[in-house]
Amino acid sequence: MTTASPAPVVPAAKSAGRPRACELEARHNNLIETAGQLMLKHGYGKVSLETIAREAHVAVRTIYVKFGGKAGLFQAVLLANRSRFFTASEVEQDMRPLRQVISEFSLQFFDMITAPEALSMQRMVIAEAASSPELSVSFYEAGPRQTRDMLTRYFARPDIRAQLREDLALELIPTFLLNCVQGEYFGRFLFQPVAQAREEVEKALEQRLDLFYRSVLRAP
Repeated sequence: MTTASPAPVVPAAKSAGRPRACELEARHNNLIETAGQLMLKHGYGKVSLETIAREAHVAVRTIYVKFGGKAGLFQAVLLANRSRFFTASEVEQDMRPLRQVISEFSLQFFDMITAPEALSMQRMVIAEAASSPELSVSFYEAGPRQTRDMLTRYFARPDIRAQLREDLALELIPTFLLNCVQGEYFGRFLFQPVAQAREEVEKALEQRLDLFYRSVLRAP
């Protein structure tokens, strides 16, 4: 009597299961990048969530669940761009000498606000602020407020405050620093930027920072 050979074991089909963390992160980043590109191309008010969702291959409901709507998605676009240059902890917890910390931050901040996409985004916000008030709020919360709050916490550190003039109001220092860093920003919004050598950019920034240091630091 011949014994039948056992049937070959067929591997079970792999269950689709839930997406891995890396896949979820990739989808999240793609959605934010796609949203930023479409908003710059068409304008905040003219691009719909349906268009963004279709281009990013997600459901509109996903955008509402994750960001609460278009304003929240726009804020996420700004925060993602900001995180490419610096994070709050990098400045607030930096124990290097004050001038070194501020000079490094200032150069990173200047590079961030003068990048072509950043300039286009700022122009879009200014142009659509009246017709889309939520756009202004999202921009302020994810941009200027984040930076000012971060700098306020840094300058409020006891070791840093001790180096500043006693007669200065702490809340004025971050705004003064940012104004020194930005320089002539109206020209950047109104006209096409003129290409400058990196050495010229850094030298001009150093001169503006020298004004800041002379104004806020205690006399040695």
